[in-house]
Amino acid sequence: MSNAVTRMLFKSFIYVALLAVSAGAQAGLQEGLDAYHSGNFKAALKEFMPLAAKGDVEAGFNLGRMNELGQGVHQNYAKAKSRYSDAAIKGHAAAQYSLGQLYREGKGVAQDDKMAASWYLKAAVQGYADAQYHVGIMYAQGLGVAHDDKEAVSWLGKAAEQGQADAQLALAQIFQLGQIVTQDYLKAAKWYWKSADQGNALAQYNLGQMYRQGTGVTQDYKVALSLLRKAAEQGQAAAQFGLGELYADGQGVAQDAVQADKWFRLAAASGEERAAAKQASVEAGLNPSQIEQAQALVQQWTPKHK
Repeated sequence: MSNAVTRMLFKSFIYVALLAVSAGAQAGLQEGLDAYHSGNFKAALKEFMPLAAKGDVEAGFNLGRMNELGQGVHQNYAKAKSRYSDAAIKGHAAAQYSLGQLYREGKGVAQDDKMAASWYLKAAVQGYADAQYHVGIMYAQGLGVAHDDKEAVSWLGKAAEQGQADAQLALAQIFQLGQIVTQDYLKAAKWYWKSADQGNALAQYNLGQMYRQGTGVTQDYKVALSLLRKAAEQGQAAAQFGLGELYADGQGVAQDAVQADKWFRLAAASGEERAAAKQASVEAGLNPSQIEQAQALVQQWTPKHK
């Protein structure tokens, strides 16, 4: 056999061997991911550890996440930071975002908004929606970067378009307020709906209030009732108060003092200061107009503290 043929066969053997190793690594990684998502952290750890030791970025990132959350191992932010850093330097977007979170919250590292913004931005330019949201918020607040409303709206828009519920809420609020963009209630309602459909309680409340008051949308108490109920059932205090008012006033639903009292009680327990007077009025059997008068009297005679 000639030397050329021998070299060719040797290269073919090496290529096939590398493919086999790669396939085995991918199988191990998938087994680790399956175990992780099923909550079997011990099995996940067993798969991830040898892969990470060989430089597998995805395995290393997942070990970092397990260190951060204390899943299958003792919670250790310093180890999480180390794992995230290794993966982030290699361009892993989720690791870059997670490293940004550690710097933003000061977990395992000194709190540093500039470092947080830097890592968020690296993940954001790769299209990582959660990072785009945080970049938008940091530009809006001038944290770690120079305050820039245009950049804030741009990044929030990118995240919102990808379905990031908090970004959708923020964008809706921006359009509703109209302070840094032209006020546009239709766009506000559009983004509130998208966020509310994902279960965001504040979006549900804000949108419910728009329908209740007819702000930029056709007034519809039934739609308002539905939205406020969804937010109220998640413990959103203002929504609980608003729902109580709808029951007390019979708006979008039959007037029901029992239901009104229930929601005012929950709102008061959640810290809604307006709820106590409403609750007392409902329990006294007052009608809606009398409730308003009673609340006004309470405010009138409440001592003003400096």
